[in-house]
Formats: sequence, C-alpha cells, structure tokens
Amino acid sequence: MTAPRLAIFDCDGTLVDSQANICMAMEYAFEEAGMVPPPRPAIRRTVGLSLVEIMRNLLPDGSEEHHRDMAERYRASYLTLRSNGLELEPLYDGMAAVLSELDENGWLLGVATGKSDRGLERCLDHHGIKGLFVTLQTADRHPSKPHPSMVWQALADAGADASNAVMIGDTVYDIHMGKAAGCRTIGVNWGYHPLDELREAGADHLVESMEELMHALEGRA
Repeated sequence: MTAPRLAIFDCDGTLVDSQANICMAMEYAFEEAGMVPPPRPAIRRTVGLSLVEIMRNLLPDGSEEHHRDMAERYRASYLTLRSNGLELEPLYDGMAAVLSELDENGWLLGVATGKSDRGLERCLDHHGIKGLFVTLQTADRHPSKPHPSMVWQALADAGADASNAVMIGDTVYDIHMGKAAGCRTIGVNWGYHPLDELREAGADHLVESMEELMHALEGRA
C-alpha cells in the first residue's frame, strides 16, 4: 500500500490574496482604539501569526491584556467591514487548478493557518474548495506559528508521515513550522515574505508560479 502524501497549505498569502482586507481591518481596529495604525509593511510582516502574537509584535510595549483586547478589536473590525461589503479574499490565479490536480493525483490536502476556524471555513466555503481538504488546522486550537502543533495534528488526521508531507507557505513562520515538524517545505513568492527570507529560513524549494509549485510537489524535472 502506498504511503499517503500530504500537502499542507498556509491560507493567507498562499491560497488566497487577503492583503487588502487584513490591512484595512487592522487599521480600523487601531483607529477605533484611538491609536495611530501601524504602517502597512509592518502589518504585512505579521500575517501568519495568531492574532495575539500579531499584537505582541505590533505593540511590543503593551500588556498581555492590551494585546488580547486589540485582538478582539481586530476580529470585531473585520466582521464590521465584511458586513459593509468587504470582499472575501480571492484565490490566487491558478490555485484552484493546482488543488484539483493534486487531489486527482492522490495527494491528501490540508490547511494550517493563523485564521480562526470560522474565518477559514467561510473562506473555503466561498470558493467551493472545503471538501478537498482532509484536515483544517487554525490558531483557535494551537499555539501560534512557528510552533509545529498544527502540522503534527494535520499529519495525525491524515495518517501521514512527516517524510511524505510538505508544508507550503509564503512566510518564514510557515517554513520554520514545517521544518520543526520534519516536513519538506516550499516557499512561494506571491505572499508576504520575499524569497530571500524564505531561503534563509531553510525552505527546501522556492517557487514563483503555480507551474513551479506543481513541479516541486511532484518532483518533475
């Protein structure tokens, strides 16, 4: 019997382009709290972490209570903006075809993300791809990336071994998480961290297109 192959995807910056939504919601949360929002490059640097960890990064002098309060403000801001017509994040061009081909080729698919359970399910349902995934891991039930807890649980859910699994992401947090769990790692260049940082983090492969991603996953020349 062939051992299962598991491809674990990050969501924001890997599956979907969420940059505008995240930045707008963060700016709104800070403004509602009477604070000057961080510059967008600073916000983008933190994408992939859990919300409380994001606030620790953006507000290093704040208390733990303040960080948790701001995380809740962000959640509320995102819901407010969404109710006012905020667009759900689009899949990156070609990603739906990649997921479909992997599924047809016998890969098991998973997600490991800093999103909440509700946010991830809403996103996947919107794009009609939730049924492709055998495991969905979020910040609601795990320590923040780069802790490998999400990958460990994904491996357990899929009945896969780390040697037959790959973590695909756009940030150094994804690469560090995958490597800590013993998986192969692929860094993509269409998200939040540049390729040179993903290379320095130890990514096994770096890709700049969906075609290159398929090549890296399937071991094509």
